[in-house]
Order: sequence, then C-alpha cells, then structure tokens
Amino acid sequence: MELEFIKMEGLGNDFIILDDRDGKIEQNENYPALAKRLCSRHFGIGADGIILILESKDHDIKFRIYNSDGSQAQMCGNGMRCFAKYLYENKMVLKKTIRVDTKAGTVIPEVVPEVISGNKEQVQSVRVDMGEPVLLCRDIPFESRNEKAIEERLMAGNKEYRITAVSMGNPHAVIFVDDVEKVDIKKIGPSIETHARFPEKTNVEFIEVVNKSELKMKVWERGSGITLACGTGACAALVAAHLTGRASDKAIVHLDGGDLDIYWDKETNHIFKTGPATLVFEGRIRI
Repeated sequence: MELEFIKMEGLGNDFIILDDRDGKIEQNENYPALAKRLCSRHFGIGADGIILILESKDHDIKFRIYNSDGSQAQMCGNGMRCFAKYLYENKMVLKKTIRVDTKAGTVIPEVVPEVISGNKEQVQSVRVDMGEPVLLCRDIPFESRNEKAIEERLMAGNKEYRITAVSMGNPHAVIFVDDVEKVDIKKIGPSIETHARFPEKTNVEFIEVVNKSELKMKVWERGSGITLACGTGACAALVAAHLTGRASDKAIVHLDGGDLDIYWDKETNHIFKTGPATLVFEGRIRI
C-alpha cells in the first residue's frame, strides 16, 4: 500500500499527518504498528508521532495521535496546531474556528490566516482553546492521599522531587528547577514517566522561572522521550507556576523549539495556547 503523508512541526515537535477518513489505512495496518514504523528516524520518515485525520459524527473533524513508540496519546497541543493549519489551508475544513474530537474531549483551535497571493491564505499561527486544567489526583490520574498534588514529594531513583500534577487531557508532572540546562533529563525523565504513582505514565516538565511572565521549559514526553516542545506541557507549566505563585495567569514559555504564549482565562477556567505550525515536506511511502 502507498500512503500520501504530510510532515509538519510545531516548535520542532514533529508529526506525520495521514488522512484516513475512508478507513483504508487502518484496514491495511493497525495504527500503533504504523506509528512505530513511520516514526523511526533511521528506517522510516522520522517523527515524534503520527496524527490521523478521521471523520466525526458530531464534530467538524476527529483527531487521533500515536506516539513514536506506538502508544496512543489523548491530545497534543503542538500536533493540534499543525492539524488545524493543514485542514484550513487545504480546505478540508472551511471554518477558522474548528471543533475537533480528541481522546481528551472537544478541543477548539482557531487559525489566524494571512492572504499571501490572490485569494490564497496561509495560516501564520493557531490559537487553541485547550479546555480546563484537571487538578484532582484521581482524574489525572496520580496516586496520592491528597485531593490535589501541588509540589508534592515524589521519590524516584533514590531522589526526592517536588512535583505538581496537572492533566491537560494527558498527565503531566511539573518540576521547578533553578537551571533547566543542568537537569539530567535522560535520567530523571524516564524514572518519573514510569513511576508507579502515575498508573497511565506521565509527561515530565522541568521549569526554570525567568520572571512572572516568562518560563523556560524542557520536557520528557510520555512515549516519545526528549522533544523540542510540548504544547500541553507548556499549559501545565503555566498552571503549576500560577498555582504556586511563581507566574501570573499569562506567560511566554520558552522551549528548545521556540516560544508559546499561554493564557489561563480565570472567567472560563480555560487555557489558551498560541503558537506557530510549519509544513516540513510532503510525500509518499510504501508500507
């Protein structure tokens, strides 16, 4: 079978986008196996994950994402921006505000297009309504005697960490550090990702506070390892920083792949994330 694919990236977090609205791809190979094959940077296209464009009965479109190890993620903020840009620029969805069905529930991205020639539009950035942050431990899920885990002690690899647990449709463990450049992410990340107190594993964010409106972040993503950016992680970082008095309700999060603007609207309790998405290349591959 020959597949047409699109390779896109959001702040260096890269994805292979596949249109399977007719279901033919899944009939040929299951998505987890396909993700592992295509995401291999030596034997495949290379990516942090694959994103499927699927039909939805009660939304404008359905979004499903599988990590490079074949595991399914509930949501991905950087992936959603790429997804929305591709849909709009290719007129698969004609609305600027799109209701998307994800495993984490309804997510609403809003594209910000600019006319580049004639009537052709190019999306410059995407603002995504990421929904409400989840703080109850039982819903994240995170095993704790407390209702919420805010700077809670966690032993991992014979060392104690203070983590704030947040879900943005997927679990996050946010850790504040003095200098993100000195963190051994390859060592610490896996030990917390697979910690027994996170029954569904977790993403791990290491945050250095620059000031009340700026955060530096490095991330170990569940199922992918170190990546250049994580949109849901940036949202979780802002939530944790605000809850602990380290940041206001709006901040720029500096990631290795670039910057994201994160805003926690207290009136709606929704998190809004704005950032770029870029087409890398498109092609065909035989599977």
